Amino acid sequence: MLLDPFILRALAAGIGVVLVAGVMGCFVVWRRMAYFGDSLAHSALLGIALGLLTGMGVTPGTIIVCSVFAGILVWLQQKRVLATDTLLGILAHAALSIGMVAISFLHQGINLHAYLFGDILTVTPQELYWVYGGGIATLALLLFNWQSLVLMTIHEDLARAEGVRTFRTHLLFMFLMTIMVAISIRIVGILLITSMLIIPAATARQLSRSPEVMAVVAVLMGMAAVICGILGSLRFDTPSGPSIVSASALIFAVFFPVALIAQKRGVYRVGNQKKYEGIK
Repeated sequence: MLLDPFILRALAAGIGVVLVAGVMGCFVVWRRMAYFGDSLAHSALLGIALGLLTGMGVTPGTIIVCSVFAGILVWLQQKRVLATDTLLGILAHAALSIGMVAISFLHQGINLHAYLFGDILTVTPQELYWVYGGGIATLALLLFNWQSLVLMTIHEDLARAEGVRTFRTHLLFMFLMTIMVAISIRIVGILLITSMLIIPAATARQLSRSPEVMAVVAVLMGMAAVICGILGSLRFDTPSGPSIVSASALIFAVFFPVALIAQKRGVYRVGNQKKYEGIK
């Protein structure tokens, strides 16, 4: 059975995104950064407005705004004026609202629904270049800093003792998340981006006993969700982005009983260090 070119592009785009999202999602789950990912995605609407207003394009505009968002958050965290979740709430909703206001000044029509919930079936070849270019660069940096990120996740003081520059590594990870958000907008949309980071990683956590295995399994789970979601969307004429997330949630529900049966947590080994308790 031959598939139409737009379906092949959609599958390629989805797989390109989950290659990064699966690996990055492990750290989001381990470090409890789901709220940060959600807030970062909300700020992307302002980036979309900036990209359309200036003509630079949606992806560059999103990267710029999300990077500024992450930088402001880090700066405010250093001031210790408010709790991080409060800062995230203020910044995310401010960026979302300003983005909506900015979009209202556009003199061209904009399919807001596609940006909010994704429209993977209309991905263009040019957008595929962004997905794979940004995705490969992000994945390469993640793998290059893998040991530092895992060690920092297990114990930040231990990471510092081992010579890891934790502040710089944390900034790098936040920047990589901005790229992830930028390349994922057309796939699952602003409102569902975080789900592609969390759900496959949470599913993989039930089946893995090491960080490396969990990352690989998360990528495979994400790929399965993309394929099932797109084919289900075509079969039942449902929205593509929500269909992918629904497929991912269904896969999680299928494997969830494993977590109830296997009560024992895994033990991870990091480099030449002794064994540590599983990343919680």
